[in-house]
Amino acid sequence: MSTEQPGVSDPPFRETVRELPARVWIVSLGILVNRCGNFLPVFIVLYLTSQGYSPGAAGLVLGSAGLGNVLGSALGGYLADQLGRRWTIALSGGTTAALTAVIPMLDTLALNIIVVGLVGAASQLYRPAAAALLTDSVTTNQQRVAAFAVFRFAMNLGAAAGGFLGGWLAANSYTELFLGNAAACLLFGVIAVLLLRDVPRGGSGEGAADTSGATKQEQGSYRLALADRRLRRFLLMTVIAELVYIQSTVGLPLHVTASGLSEADFGLLIGLNGLLVLVCELPIAGLVVKRRAAYVLAWGNLATGVGLALTGFATDMIWLAATVVLWSLGEMMYSSVANAHLAGLSPSGMVGRYQGLYGAAFTLGTGVGPLIGAAIYAYNEWALWAAIGVAGVISAQLCLPSRRAPAPVSAEGDDGEPRQPDGESRQPSGKAGKPVSGADEASA
Repeated sequence: MSTEQPGVSDPPFRETVRELPARVWIVSLGILVNRCGNFLPVFIVLYLTSQGYSPGAAGLVLGSAGLGNVLGSALGGYLADQLGRRWTIALSGGTTAALTAVIPMLDTLALNIIVVGLVGAASQLYRPAAAALLTDSVTTNQQRVAAFAVFRFAMNLGAAAGGFLGGWLAANSYTELFLGNAAACLLFGVIAVLLLRDVPRGGSGEGAADTSGATKQEQGSYRLALADRRLRRFLLMTVIAELVYIQSTVGLPLHVTASGLSEADFGLLIGLNGLLVLVCELPIAGLVVKRRAAYVLAWGNLATGVGLALTGFATDMIWLAATVVLWSLGEMMYSSVANAHLAGLSPSGMVGRYQGLYGAAFTLGTGVGPLIGAAIYAYNEWALWAAIGVAGVISAQLCLPSRRAPAPVSAEGDDGEPRQPDGESRQPSGKAGKPVSGADEASA
């Protein structure tokens, strides 16, 4: 079955990228700066152990940061819709900078847990706001995919540069490391204040009319957002997909060392993944942009799950590198369209909340994934690879349109088709086929 979207008349993807609005490039510049200085998540454990704390204590601090990430994503979604995208980004940058700068002055475990947890929350406030601003700035499916692809390219480039810069600063002084982190966050906030302006918000995708029957108070609630079964399905898929992907930092290094290879070999494999994502993700986004987003996400999750599951059969660098290529391809397919896909599901006035819930699901998956993966690996290595394969299939299935019977019609969509209470359109009488998700019609 062809997955081409009907009626697509967009220009070539490269031209779409060149013609993106200035806001997209400004936000991408900001995230490039931010990620170049995002040292704390990578070096906090090494810093704490160098200060005499035990690995267990350092793990508690890292856990508080993870919890803060989940809460910060949800709060950031609320602030993006209420306070505005620009000021939420500025608040995130300024607050993160202030909190990060005081970390070298902390002298107790309790203070480190509290402050690093707050840093984890503050550092995630910008994510839903940035995603919402990108969504506000464009109108078509192809533009949304292009905008998020450029944003992710800047993020990945910044992360690559930040790894080298952070290692150099840490070798000289951890105080300089955290002050550099604070400076990057503050600069991101300054860029938002000086160069960004919020876009007047109308509908963002097919869900634009979904809240027409709700009261003003209800339109701003997470409760209403979670009433959308497409969103709930997407969030569940996200948690499972991240549980799978994060095993590249748990099961993969454990398998590498168990196979008699070295830490340097693991570094080469992760470096291969980073290089592939940096070089290939934008071109892949151009290749999949005119495909139905649900199918792109499904194939991406399936490739990620299968690629990581096959790790258990690879015991030398050639075959391990082949599995890395496969799950990296899946990662790029998924990442190219995930945010933009969700943007097409978001009702007017709730883009930030939808992105905030996505961020919370993302960080929840990456937070608990290492614990689950390590526990399964300790029980039986092959049980982990089997679980990864099954979870990859489940996450792929969750991407596909639901076969659930339609609910009573409550409103009409922008295209005049009857719409379900959760925003899904009925299939017109006499037309066969599965209903497509909102992102398949209006976003990726």
